[in-house]
This record gives sequence, C-alpha cells and structure tokens, in this order.
Amino acid sequence: MRIFTIGYEKATQAELIARLAAAGVTLLADIRAVPLSRRPGFSKNILAAGLRQAGIEYIGLKALGTPPEGREAARKGNHAKLEQIYAGQLELPEAMAAAARLIDLATNSPTALLCFERDPATCHRSLLIDAIMPEAEVIHLFP
Repeated sequence: MRIFTIGYEKATQAELIARLAAAGVTLLADIRAVPLSRRPGFSKNILAAGLRQAGIEYIGLKALGTPPEGREAARKGNHAKLEQIYAGQLELPEAMAAAARLIDLATNSPTALLCFERDPATCHRSLLIDAIMPEAEVIHLFP
C-alpha cells in the first residue's frame, strides 16, 4: 500500500491541490480533529469544494485527529507527550472504526492524509501511519 501525506502550513489551497493532482491523489483524508482553519481555503467545506473542482474526493475523519492536549504538546515541541496522547486516541472505538475505513479507502484509491503541520515528523500523520499502516510506502508531498 502507498499513502501520501500533506500539511498545508505555508501553502495556498491552489498549491496544495496542484501537488495532490500531480501525485495522482484521488482522495484526501482530512485527519484534523477540528477541520477548521484561519488559513483561507482550508476549512472543511471550502477545501472540499476546491478539491471537488479538481476531481479529488474529500473525507473527514475527525476521530483520527489529535485531541486538544496532544495539539498543545505538539505546539510546545513535546513529541513524546504527543505520541503518548495520540496512542490513547487511537484506542478509542471511533478512532479504530475510522482507521479501518481509512485503510480500506487507501487500499482502493490513491489517498493523502491532511493536517496542518508541513513537517510530517512533528505531526500525528506519521504516528497514525506507524500505528495502522506500518508496511505502507509513505510519500510526503510537502517535505
């Protein structure tokens, strides 16, 4: 399985969509717990509309997002705490169901995981992949 990741930090919606399209991504899985953004073009409905115009599907998987205390740890650069908190999040029944759905979708369509952080090493995207798709080929679209 191949999985793409992308963070929209420092990007415009047009740049993000162009990068997804160039990679052949047909499904964007938004794994933000809060799919809203102060950055223009990245709140759920506006982003979904822009993706749709480019022929890319959008799915929101909020259960795979980071809870508030995990986002705070990430902002403070405490990756160990983020890992601990996010591991607990992935044990929740709704997160397990969303993870199973994501695996099924990614098996059938070129899929990218979306979150804010540009650097996947500081984001829960990498933690999610390690936990549920450890054998996947990972391609970070904004390295």
